[in-house]
Amino acid sequence: MKTAIRICAVAALLSAPLLAQAQGKAESDIAVSGNAGLFSDYRFRGFSQTGYSFAFQGGFDIAHKSGFYIGNWNSNVEQGLYNGASLEMDFYAGYKTTLGDLGFDVGYLYYYYPKSGSLGTTKVKNGEVYVGTSYGPLSAKFFYATTPFFSLGEPPTAGNADTKGSWYLDLTGSFDLGSGWGVVAHYGYQKIAKSDVLFRQGIVGENTDSIADYRVGITKDVGGWLFAANYVGTDAKNYFKTAESGFTEGAGKGGLVLSVGMTF
Repeated sequence: MKTAIRICAVAALLSAPLLAQAQGKAESDIAVSGNAGLFSDYRFRGFSQTGYSFAFQGGFDIAHKSGFYIGNWNSNVEQGLYNGASLEMDFYAGYKTTLGDLGFDVGYLYYYYPKSGSLGTTKVKNGEVYVGTSYGPLSAKFFYATTPFFSLGEPPTAGNADTKGSWYLDLTGSFDLGSGWGVVAHYGYQKIAKSDVLFRQGIVGENTDSIADYRVGITKDVGGWLFAANYVGTDAKNYFKTAESGFTEGAGKGGLVLSVGMTF
């Protein structure tokens, strides 16, 4: 599962010239950017996706001056957690615009896990539509699952319940302190459809359909390299378990996530 909690979120679009134009010609209408980073843990909506271990993440974005964009983001994940997949690949497309001081963003995000579903297990996937708005350092984004939520509730190994329609609200504030320093605060709220059925079937570890996650941290830009330290946690630590522990340890325990990354 993804746009953990990510220090760099689901790869924000950055505008940079695609290619230098010949003298006298207009600049390109298309901009491309990339991002890469090393993290002490990959947290998605508060839950570790790597057994509280390291993750290397990166992706790219292509944007048109009209506001339309497409992109890809990738990270290693626990193979056992994703039924044979050790890689998460996210693909997204959308449209961004502004109205005065307000920013708006709408699009679709698909989470793909190559080689998941091995040995007859459930193939893990997830699709979400999203809509977001921003004002200065504050942003809010709403995600709605158009498929069963990360294949939860899909046989043969992920239970039997219709988790389509699960949703998530992301509220984030990122504040520039000057001299390359910044602080970030995040609150997320996840609603999972048919969670009570999943609990009775032993698919999830807590009998709740509402999960809150949080993140507070500090960042420092050093010559284009962004160093970050974030404390991340949830209020349902055992809802999802880590594969590294044999699915006995909760994946939502509070902890410090360190990272270094760059956009280019």
